[in-house]
Amino acid sequence: MLASLRDGCLTPSRVHPSLETRKELSCSSTRDESRTQNLKMPTAKALLLVFSFVWCGAAQTAIKKVAEENVTLPCQHRMSLLGPQSLDIEWLLQVSENSQKVVITYSGGTIYDNFIENMRGRISFASNYLAGDASLQIHSLQPGDAGQYICKVKNAGQYEWSYITLQVLVKPSEPKCWTEGDLSVGENLSLNCKSAAGTEPIVYQWQRINDRGGKLGPLPPTSRLGSEGHVVLQNLSSTDNGSYRCLVSNEAGQGTCDVHVMVQVAHSIGVIVGAVCSVLVGVFLIFIAVCLTLRRKETKKYEEEETPNEIREDAEAPKARLVQPGSSFSGSRSSRSGSSSTRSTNNSACRSQQTLSTQATPRSGPVHYSHGHAEARGSDSRPGSYASPMKLDATPIMVPTQNTAFQMV
Repeated sequence: MLASLRDGCLTPSRVHPSLETRKELSCSSTRDESRTQNLKMPTAKALLLVFSFVWCGAAQTAIKKVAEENVTLPCQHRMSLLGPQSLDIEWLLQVSENSQKVVITYSGGTIYDNFIENMRGRISFASNYLAGDASLQIHSLQPGDAGQYICKVKNAGQYEWSYITLQVLVKPSEPKCWTEGDLSVGENLSLNCKSAAGTEPIVYQWQRINDRGGKLGPLPPTSRLGSEGHVVLQNLSSTDNGSYRCLVSNEAGQGTCDVHVMVQVAHSIGVIVGAVCSVLVGVFLIFIAVCLTLRRKETKKYEEEETPNEIREDAEAPKARLVQPGSSFSGSRSSRSGSSSTRSTNNSACRSQQTLSTQATPRSGPVHYSHGHAEARGSDSRPGSYASPMKLDATPIMVPTQNTAFQMV
């Protein structure tokens, strides 16, 4: 549909004649009023002339979007009624108070969208801009895309303006959790949580993870909230053991991190000294037991070695072999020493002599001893030697005396 501009009034063509007549009457009325005001107020005349030739419309909108998402900035216009030949569409980004950047334009039937380097390939018209929808679409939003956008549509000397404020929200970066302080009983422990990036305000919230099912619960009663992301566990005890979770959130999203707390039970000096003393006493007792055992074994071994040298009075006398008359003294001595198996004393020697005398075979006839021989025997007697008187009817037997070496064994 074509339109014509007549005396500053936008009049559509090819309409009903009655409607056109009414429009002309309205425009005539407006001209008359304008002339009257021009006579009274010269300043108002200029303003009326401007508004009579320029149809201006403005709209303001605020949009919030999360980074990496897509957004459409609306811009509706009615300039297509004047024909597409002279239609111009321009999107601007307000960089500063007095500076603007061109984002995308349509002019003379061509689209230009390579003005901003970091927006190339991410911007386009969202719909049929020739039919009255010049909305701008931005793909994969970045924090640098935030700002005030201006949509300006011009056709045949008439303008329409739209203002859109775009705020790009950034999710909190993955938070980092750590502890500060001593994990001993009775000490204070700080739980810290920090997110390096994200749109303010960022909210930090600490919760305790229950052992059963991993459900979140409140912090211990002894905890104290500090600054953002900071919690102090006071007067630590074994009941504070477990895992704690930090929740970081803002308008764009949230993130979490966990930290594990294991309280260490500190042993007192007295307990340590007592344990050391107990170990030393145990080692000392073991040493004494080993010494006593070794001493007992040595004593038993010594007794076993000394037992064969003891003389028992009730022991059986050693067997003696009869010596025939005329046998040499050395032979009798050797046979006597050979038949002895144990050491003898004076009493055992006497018993052996009596046994030998009793078992000897009696002979007929008297036995005479010379006096000199008896004295010689008496003079040869030594301590430890013995000589028993023989019966008159018994065969004389020469009994050698035991030597000193045999007695000392």
